[in-house]
Amino acid sequence: MLGRFKFTTAGESHGRGMLAVVEGVPAGLPLAPRDIAVDLARRQLGYGRGGRMNIEQDAGEILSGVRLGETLGSPLAIWISNRDHENWLTAMSVEPQPDADDDALRRVHLPRPGHADLVGMLKYGRSDARDILERSSARETSARVAAGAVARRLLAELGMEIGSHVVRIGDVAAPGADVGPGLNGRADASDVRCVDEPAAEAMREAIRTAGRAGDTLGGVFEVVAHGVPVGLGSHVAWDRRLDARIAAAMMGIQAMKGVEIGLGFRAAALRGSEVHDEIEADGARRLSGGYRRRRNSAGGVEGGTTTGEPLVVRVAMKPLSSLRRPLDSVNVKTGEAARAVRERSDVCAVPAAGVIGEAMLALVLADAVREKFGGDTLRDVLGAFEAYVDRVNEAAFDRP
Repeated sequence: MLGRFKFTTAGESHGRGMLAVVEGVPAGLPLAPRDIAVDLARRQLGYGRGGRMNIEQDAGEILSGVRLGETLGSPLAIWISNRDHENWLTAMSVEPQPDADDDALRRVHLPRPGHADLVGMLKYGRSDARDILERSSARETSARVAAGAVARRLLAELGMEIGSHVVRIGDVAAPGADVGPGLNGRADASDVRCVDEPAAEAMREAIRTAGRAGDTLGGVFEVVAHGVPVGLGSHVAWDRRLDARIAAAMMGIQAMKGVEIGLGFRAAALRGSEVHDEIEADGARRLSGGYRRRRNSAGGVEGGTTTGEPLVVRVAMKPLSSLRRPLDSVNVKTGEAARAVRERSDVCAVPAAGVIGEAMLALVLADAVREKFGGDTLRDVLGAFEAYVDRVNEAAFDRP
């Protein structure tokens, strides 16, 4: 949950559906169901996905907060039905099922290494890992993508655009790519969302090889935001630093293990003269206050504050913990050594994870926009934004 533009989600993987509640959306923002459905559909695609994606047809039904195509300023509720719930009516029943056995209830006593199963059972005092895995499942990210689609619409009104692409799957890395505006159009043309076709084919082969071995693969995706103005975030307190907020949002996605902004960890091996972005005047760069960086090693953030350069964020995803050839575990019911449960899963979900990363970056930026520009209506937000851009460009070279 974020501060001024905030959201929460509810629902279980095989329950009736997923719910997103979004607050802080100004009144008067044009919003249609298609704005949400497009990103939900993108989240379901990708080479290496499992059978669940053949069942669900996520769209997103707006239950509240919109009338006649515009937001009302009140909370939005977005509902995403789980079509697979029809096969789980007994196991996911809200009412007690005293006559159902473990098989009918699909109880899980074999926790998966690398998953929330065992730690969740211990923390919440549950004897059935089903009580944990249903909520910890990445199915929950469908609601986040729906919330992120609303944030993306707000950002688009201010001229901001967010895209992503895959830069690594397993040990296959793509070469540097054009990450300018229109990135999603290029990335979505590939089923692994890699804009370099030779690397994309090598990624597909790596996924096929892992799948034949009953294994899974992780990787790295990069999210880029264009049109971001200077001054979002702040240096004055740790929890207002935009890079910290971005890192927390990305690490909150299931299976993510690392976040870099700009050069990230590569900067640790370089000298300062090789890392820091030299500054020069450029009166045409209004979003950055009349200045530009000769390069963007900082990834669009200095001192916890946006510079006006593109925001560049890379996120590392571990291999999924549901394996077709399960790893060693313990039967928590008997205490005996056993193989972990085999749940339906993807071989690789990195392409879809990039879409989720876009949603999370959109949510963080929308929150920062509401923090900076306030306003009850979209007109208020736009007016404050334009006045701010004018202000940072006034007498750009006549400052104390």
